[in-house]
Amino acid sequence: MPVHPSPPFNALAARQLREALGMAPGHVAYGLRAQYGLNIGPDLVVAWERGQRAPDAQEITALAGVLWCAVGDLIAAPGTLREHRMARGLAAPDLARMVGVDAGAYQRMEDAQRWRGNERQSAALSEILGLSPQEFVTATGRNEDLAEMLRSAVTTRWQAYVRPIAKLIPVQRRDLEDVLQRLHTDYQSRMMSTLSWSGGDSGDGAKGREFLDDILRHFWQLAR
Repeated sequence: MPVHPSPPFNALAARQLREALGMAPGHVAYGLRAQYGLNIGPDLVVAWERGQRAPDAQEITALAGVLWCAVGDLIAAPGTLREHRMARGLAAPDLARMVGVDAGAYQRMEDAQRWRGNERQSAALSEILGLSPQEFVTATGRNEDLAEMLRSAVTTRWQAYVRPIAKLIPVQRRDLEDVLQRLHTDYQSRMMSTLSWSGGDSGDGAKGREFLDDILRHFWQLAR
């Protein structure tokens, strides 16, 4: 079985939720033992709340049950597909069924942090998990693929990349076309500004390279 890193734990939220319930760390530790069979003492609960230790996925789920909150309330900033799923309190087989993907295939994609669903499944996944387009691309491990396509789009014919990029991001084609056209124009204008009056490249294409290196940031600025 693959070993997953612990989700980013929101230590401050855990302490605030406990205090709002009028519970001491010992009460939380007792609940974790009695309800979930976890051998956790008050000192470890305190260490979690101070950010000195981090609970794993199973412990976060149990802690949410003891504190009467959603798992997402205890995750600082979900980044991966798995973390977003946990934040929504969904089991992997349930999410797979809702999206229309075989449960085994979904689990393999989540383990590999590489989403391979079609456009319809991607749109469903984004909606169910409440992901913005940028969060979706990051969670599904598509940042590098998107960056490579965007670089090709701005340096050649952007129209040829509308369909491939639409397969990566659940967005309206019309909106995507507008963003790609503006991105292409911006890149071309930067390249033109480096040309000297004699027709040479006085800046050796530096402005263009800088733009391409930071292509994702430019894209998301326009996409917003």
